[in-house]
Amino acid sequence: MELYIHIPFCRRKCAYCDFLSFAGCENLQKDYAAALFRDIESRGGILSGRPHVETIYIGGGTPSLMYEGFYEELMRRVRESFDVADTAEISIECNPGTATREKLSEYRRCGINRISFGAQSAKDPELESLGRIHRFENVRETVAMAREAGFDNINIDLMMNLPGQTRDSFLESLKAVIDLNPEHISAYSLILEPGTAFYERYESRPDLLPDEEESCRTYESAVKFLSDCGYRQYEISNFAGEGRECRHNIGYWKREEYLGVGLGAASLIGSRRYAVTGDLSEYLEKCRYASTEELSETDVINETIMLGLRMNEGIGISEFQSRFGRDAAESFSDRMKKYVEAGLAGSSEGRIFLTVKGLLVSNSILSDVMI
Repeated sequence: MELYIHIPFCRRKCAYCDFLSFAGCENLQKDYAAALFRDIESRGGILSGRPHVETIYIGGGTPSLMYEGFYEELMRRVRESFDVADTAEISIECNPGTATREKLSEYRRCGINRISFGAQSAKDPELESLGRIHRFENVRETVAMAREAGFDNINIDLMMNLPGQTRDSFLESLKAVIDLNPEHISAYSLILEPGTAFYERYESRPDLLPDEEESCRTYESAVKFLSDCGYRQYEISNFAGEGRECRHNIGYWKREEYLGVGLGAASLIGSRRYAVTGDLSEYLEKCRYASTEELSETDVINETIMLGLRMNEGIGISEFQSRFGRDAAESFSDRMKKYVEAGLAGSSEGRIFLTVKGLLVSNSILSDVMI
């Protein structure tokens, strides 16, 4: 199974961000650590024994904002409560504006072996517009420090289709990131989320954002450019060098069981989904679940389709049939035929998958083929 650990603190809320995170609450870090350790020791109140864990992902928020020494204690407690595989992939998200040599060395010392930097752009005016606290020079410096600390598995996040951004300007950012030789790149489009500063600013002014045609051209150009540079696309927004795919995220897309600990964290255990409260005061007092949901077979089928078609390998029909029955497999295959004929999907060696053009319109395809 997989373990997700949520750190909700950030120095400043980004203009596009709707994640469960808080700025200006750094004084609560030690109280949060105590609550999180309690959560880990109880295995979220869901599991017993020492569950075997193949991947760990520490996300946020800004995990690199936590005080020095926190992660050594965190990982010690994780290993006491979980059977962590010797080959486990252990990832942490890091903001280039909050990393130090000392923190990066601590991460490696306690067994964290994969790091994800939220660069978002190589252009400082775009970073300022996004509300990021760093500049691209900080990204270069922090990647170099991570290499010095011993990290040989680095991801860099980039955003496309930003206000005023063109295909050429995004490709310039992409080239600047590739020059840093990361093992993995995540390149995803801006989404205007209600409640964010960007939503208030641009929801009624779509003319200030790249139009659909420009967005599609940017995505297709990015996929080709990354492929030419040795980064294989394995999911809508994710590209990796040979053998450097993010194992933790692949687990999500393949619906493997995962336990989420920390504020607002989600879990999938068997056919039941859990969600921890998103109320920080309530979480600090006592971990409470905001919701639990028993998934029906239809729910599981639809999630399998939705998540499976995000990945370039798509869905294996024989696997789908063995899990859900012949009728479900044939029904799914029949619904996908028109997209195969239109060049938006492909079929090969018993698998059905979306093409690059299909990935561009994946939401409409998914809404049509799910039950």
